Amino acid sequence: MSLDPPPYLGSLQNNIRQRPIPWDGAARAGTITEAQLAKIRAVDKVKREQRKQVVEGDLDGYRILFVGEPGIPGVLESASKRSDVVQYILVLLSDLLEGVPALAKALFKDANPYQHFLPLLARSNNSEDPIPLLTSTVLTILMANSRDESAATENALPLLLTYLCGLVKNSNDAGLQDIAVMEYSSLLYGQSSRRLFWKQRSETVAPLIEILRKAAGVGGESSASLWSGNTTTRSGGFEGISGGVGLQLLYHVLLVLWQLSFEAEDVGDDLNDEYDIILLYTQLLRLSPKEKTTRLLLSTLYNLLEANPSTLLPTAVLARLPGLLQNVGGRHLTDPDLLEDLEKLKEMLEEYQKTKTTFDEYVAEVQSGHLRWSPPHRHEVFWVENSRKILEFENGEIPRKLADIMKKPWENDKAVLAIACNDIGYLVKEVPEKRYQLEKLGLKARIMELMQDSDETVRWESLRALGGWLKYSFENN
Repeated sequence: MSLDPPPYLGSLQNNIRQRPIPWDGAARAGTITEAQLAKIRAVDKVKREQRKQVVEGDLDGYRILFVGEPGIPGVLESASKRSDVVQYILVLLSDLLEGVPALAKALFKDANPYQHFLPLLARSNNSEDPIPLLTSTVLTILMANSRDESAATENALPLLLTYLCGLVKNSNDAGLQDIAVMEYSSLLYGQSSRRLFWKQRSETVAPLIEILRKAAGVGGESSASLWSGNTTTRSGGFEGISGGVGLQLLYHVLLVLWQLSFEAEDVGDDLNDEYDIILLYTQLLRLSPKEKTTRLLLSTLYNLLEANPSTLLPTAVLARLPGLLQNVGGRHLTDPDLLEDLEKLKEMLEEYQKTKTTFDEYVAEVQSGHLRWSPPHRHEVFWVENSRKILEFENGEIPRKLADIMKKPWENDKAVLAIACNDIGYLVKEVPEKRYQLEKLGLKARIMELMQDSDETVRWESLRALGGWLKYSFENN
């Protein structure tokens, strides 16, 4: 892998390398063959350069050692009942793949080298058994170094991702999480692997987003506190980052999502729709403790916004990214790539803001799925000039979206319901002949329900909105 292994993995591998294996006894017992023993001894506990020369001089022999060929089982199959030997061979193979890049390609002379390793991923449910973890490391290095995009790799990668996501999701051990995230990073070497990673996003991306939410001080699945600006940065993290998320883990998660952002044209809109990535990254940028995390945040934001300007730039403005970028520019930053991305982001947002209208701002806010008391909501002139346009935009998209927003209870942010009632009230007031369009969406019924809400502001705004309907009902009678 391109990054240094996490301490836990490095320590595990070192302990296994130092264990004495009774190789002669294993050969006498038939656990391994004499030919396999000779190959192992030729590269075991020798200098790197010597090891490289030996393997490069006999790539086919070492391919057969590890994956076998018809009629000749590989050493992992021969020694499958000896856990100590299997562990040792997995560490040795990891070392050889790292030190002899040509070996990864050589293993693919076998049409499907993965068949010899994938069963080891599911070998044990015991979290203390190191074999699945060591196997994931071998598979990661094999895929990353070979850059293979064959059908065999396309079929094996989802299984490896599923194993790694288990480490990220089900472990309270930050060391294991970091190993999994670093292996993700090594695997995202090309478009094919990134698309497979995204295809499994409920397993792969969602747990990474949860780590970032924890770092940003956002609990659960709701972004309401981010939109309302009510995030709580708890102590226990590092240098402003919340929730005890370590700097290295944070950096590696950001690195993986930065790699994924190279597919922004295909995944950017869904990434924002499903995970509020623009808003989350804006908050993380506000808290970012180091240049290296700031660099990844800015670069990812640039990739996403540059590939999806019409949909994501409005969201960035709503998230108050332009003002934050000015503040970031005031930090003592030295990284040239970071400074370049910062300037490109500023220019992109400034250009967008020159052409956007208040109507664009309002539409973007409603489409974001979250409302706040931004200027248009209370601006009489805005509603006089834009109500009909709002009702007719994209064949009624905005009132439909308001109806979707109002269906939710918003227990953690009741202001959203109050604002929606305010907006519906203005639409009925300014375009009364269209109120039946709103009734068909269930908005009148929902507003009547909200008159009984526990929140005083929601009750008041729902009463005001209903007043418009009643006024025109009386006038018609």
